[in-house]
Amino acid sequence: MDGPASVAAGNGMSKEGDGFLSRVSERAKATRLGNITAARSVADAVRTSLGPRGMDKMVQTETGDVLVTNDGATILEKMNVQHPAAKTLVQLSKAQDIEAGDGTTSVVVICGALLEASLELLEIGIHPTIISECFQIGLDKSMGVLESMSSPVDLENREELVRAASTSLNSKVVAQHASLLAPLSVDAVLSIAGDERQGADLRNIRIVKKLAGTVDETELIPGLLLNQSAESGASGPTRIEKAKIALIQFQLSPPKTDMENSVVVQDYAAMDRILKEERTYILQLVKKIKATGANVLLIQKSILRDAVTDLSLHFLAKVKIMAVTDIERDEIEFISKTLDCVPIASPEALSADKLGKAELVEEVSFGTEKVIKVTGVSTSPDKPKTVSVLLRGSSQMVLDEAERSIHDAMCVVRCLVKKRAMIPGGAAPEMEVSVQLAKLAKQLPGHQGEWIRPRRNSGHTRLDELGPHGAGFRVLQVSVSGSMPRLWRSFLTRWRKTPGSTQSKS
Repeated sequence: MDGPASVAAGNGMSKEGDGFLSRVSERAKATRLGNITAARSVADAVRTSLGPRGMDKMVQTETGDVLVTNDGATILEKMNVQHPAAKTLVQLSKAQDIEAGDGTTSVVVICGALLEASLELLEIGIHPTIISECFQIGLDKSMGVLESMSSPVDLENREELVRAASTSLNSKVVAQHASLLAPLSVDAVLSIAGDERQGADLRNIRIVKKLAGTVDETELIPGLLLNQSAESGASGPTRIEKAKIALIQFQLSPPKTDMENSVVVQDYAAMDRILKEERTYILQLVKKIKATGANVLLIQKSILRDAVTDLSLHFLAKVKIMAVTDIERDEIEFISKTLDCVPIASPEALSADKLGKAELVEEVSFGTEKVIKVTGVSTSPDKPKTVSVLLRGSSQMVLDEAERSIHDAMCVVRCLVKKRAMIPGGAAPEMEVSVQLAKLAKQLPGHQGEWIRPRRNSGHTRLDELGPHGAGFRVLQVSVSGSMPRLWRSFLTRWRKTPGSTQSKS
């Protein structure tokens, strides 16, 4: 029989269990609050850089370099974020940069707003799983709303593409050069997209930065640009017409032993024999190269020995062969793709069918800076096309920001090639989604409608941020009056951003 003592003991155990569950619940709430606060702090850090008149951030890196930019992905990449939840937003911005190339700031701001809205629901006792399910319902509705707002794009309409690229540049440091960089980005992406326009791989666009001149002097080169200069120590040629180009991965210098050894020379006769052997070895290499018909050499950089010597440069100059050294290993693939040539690993593999052809190879000087320009490249029709961009700037900071800006513009055009639709900008999609979610909330049964109902800091966040900086409202007024909106964004940028913000929060 259970006596009073056993009942009292049972009540004591029940109270202890309730206390334990209460402590666990409090720890879970504190953990969720800490995660949301850390993620919101990251969103707040980039919030003021959003929009055409957003403020730039000055970031000092670990090495002491100073960076001035308003690109969300770059700012978050340079921030030393330690909190796991905050790192999720950094990874979200990186994913948006890879997928769409633009919207890296707004995707973080929207995610921070959704987390703030989730915090309101958590405080009234709604379970996190239910909140995630309701957000998924809202996501499905939002994707349909964005799809209905989109307008088809004709890739033959160059002005429409330039307008979309200009929109992504309007909030950048180099916005005053948008009239040059936007058409250049469109031409570059359409050049590599091919006639079928099925897709564009931005790895087929090479950007070479040169610290001289201004951004206005940036140009698109339908060929190849190399950051190196021609070897002219022995008065070798710096300009070759009707070029036949050999991309070699061996060195025009005497061979060395595999291990550290010392060669002891007893007399001058032995020294003369060594020098004669070296001369004969290099001369045979130059004769093999000349026999293939090559008149331009691109020599891969080596850490084991010198790529060329004074003697090899002398022989090359004698036979009118232009030599370009210090080609990096990671450049080999792009060069071979552009010139339609095959990298040659050894002298025995030299043959005429492995050479690339071009109308002109010349060394171009910009003050103290030099580049190698290869134009008139002939490639096979089935090979992917490549182009190069010569980016000029008055300082390294301007060059870096211009490179990031032109990359974002190219990503926008790439998105239009992949998904041929555009959508109005100026926070118009976010406001339309907010309106449609409010209508959906009235139709859903139970408490789901209340939980899906847009909060002030979810759908209205971007307009609140754009408003104080004077952007967005004019665009909405123009569209309401019946005219075409003057601010357009790539549909794929918004389409990728919406699920990214929601799923990252979940």
